[in-house]
Amino acid sequence: MTDAPGRPAAPGPPAAPPAGARAAARAYRPALREGVMLSPPLLRGPRTVHLIKHPGSGAAFEVGAKEHFVIARLDGTRNLDDIGPAYAAHFGRRLAEDNWNRLLGLLGARGLLSGAPDPPPAPPAPPRTGTLWRGTRRMVADADATTARLHRVLRPLLHPAVQLPLLAAVLAMLAVLGLHAGELLDGMVELVRRPLALAAVALLLWFSITLHELAHGVAAQHYGGHVAEIGLRWRFPAAMLYCTVDNYLFLPGRRAKQVVAGAGAYVNLLLLLPFALWWLLLPGDDPTRPLLAGLLLLGSVQGLSNLVPLPPLDGYRMLGHALGIAHLAPETRVYLALRRGRTGAQAAAAYPRRARRVYMAYGIGSAALILLATAGTCTAALLLLLR
Repeated sequence: MTDAPGRPAAPGPPAAPPAGARAAARAYRPALREGVMLSPPLLRGPRTVHLIKHPGSGAAFEVGAKEHFVIARLDGTRNLDDIGPAYAAHFGRRLAEDNWNRLLGLLGARGLLSGAPDPPPAPPAPPRTGTLWRGTRRMVADADATTARLHRVLRPLLHPAVQLPLLAAVLAMLAVLGLHAGELLDGMVELVRRPLALAAVALLLWFSITLHELAHGVAAQHYGGHVAEIGLRWRFPAAMLYCTVDNYLFLPGRRAKQVVAGAGAYVNLLLLLPFALWWLLLPGDDPTRPLLAGLLLLGSVQGLSNLVPLPPLDGYRMLGHALGIAHLAPETRVYLALRRGRTGAQAAAAYPRRARRVYMAYGIGSAALILLATAGTCTAALLLLLR
């Protein structure tokens, strides 16, 4: 919403509404439909936006800071004369009556106001899309109810009194594994030489990926989120479970969103704890020890690689939530492209200072991460070949 939006030329000025209609519009005290969700502020390019979502259809769209200021105050007790002074004090400009009416018309058309008709429901997702080589298939009829049941069973284990010691144990395990990196590499070589053991490890890690996805859903339930879909995604010959959480961006606070995004990688690492303890307790000459070392190397790489802040990994989502930024990678590319072009330099300079710093830092940091990942992969492969 703008304070003075431009309009196309018209043959003549529109007829003014009757005075009675204008008075009724000013006196109207609208209220949002029960269950409408508003997200915290998100930086997107040069703008700060909020997401607003219909509770029934699930349709969501972006609004600017000015629209959000008004929408957040639509509780059925305020009209234009009540909200207008607060708007003027906050933005330094009055809220025009035309803008007020236009915004209410938009909200009503989308079914977001109390008493407004519902928008047409979205068509249900097909149970399966794609081909033998690539596609998805829904596996659970009611994913939200399924993860809610899992959450009820696991809820006692999600208490900080349980999770903080487990987190400390995971960090200690990673430190110990880092100190024994050479032994883990030797174990990986031995594991590759034994196909049956390697197949068993691969199956275990695939099961870990399944739990990874369910962990996102359980964490979302813990913080009041909604799980839209659980299914199978395949890219022949690989296949894995996926879990779609469709409203965790609306959760209050950044911590909840970060926990939901990072829950999968955390569970991957948590599953390694009993194997790490088993490995530590075995004598050095035990034939099982190298195989466990190979498992621990592969499992820790699987878990930690998901925390790298590059799309589409969980670490990328965690970074975006921590910074309060939507579409971090695409917006970084747009900003850097503007800086490189002569015509876009002025548009890039119009970005807020925080946006310029974040997008530039992420551009440099992501390039460095890609180089480090490439160098690390090549180094690890070389070390494995030399052993």
